[in-house]
Amino acid sequence: MECIKEREDEFSKLDALTGDGDHGTAIVAAFSAAVKSSEKGTEYKTMLNDMGFAVMMETSGSTSTLLGAFFLGMSDATSGVNLDAAGVKALFSGGLANVRKQTKADVGDKTMMDALIPAVQAMEACSSDDIDELLSTAAAAAQKGAEATVDMVAKFGRARNYGERSKGFMDSGAASWSAMFAAFAE
Repeated sequence: MECIKEREDEFSKLDALTGDGDHGTAIVAAFSAAVKSSEKGTEYKTMLNDMGFAVMMETSGSTSTLLGAFFLGMSDATSGVNLDAAGVKALFSGGLANVRKQTKADVGDKTMMDALIPAVQAMEACSSDDIDELLSTAAAAAQKGAEATVDMVAKFGRARNYGERSKGFMDSGAASWSAMFAAFAE
């Protein structure tokens, strides 16, 4: 949570370039709801489910819808209180699958999907059984994906209205999701 909170202004400034400038506030509120909810959890399925609903019920907008869907998808993909590498991969794959039900955005559209999809794909392709290595691999792919949005034209959200003028800076959603994967790796 701290890494997201520390970058709140950065995310809002990026969002202000082609949007309404509230992404930093929105992602911090969403993660605050998720963290608060997670503190009650004892097993992954229930905890992630509660986190997903907390995000969607306590905050509004596309940020909460997609982050909530991510946690709910993770919940659907797990059970029990222990996770191995295969279980971690299943969690993140389930999260991505559920987000894909909420948006048609894909890699190359200058959205948070430019960080999320490569992160999950890199994790799935990683042959290591070391969870730290899985998460580090995902974080590196998310960062690379977020950086790639600098040269993209936005195809979704308010930013799509800017066309070619949306080039030249990182997408705020991709930046925040990349920060989330960096936090997972830490």
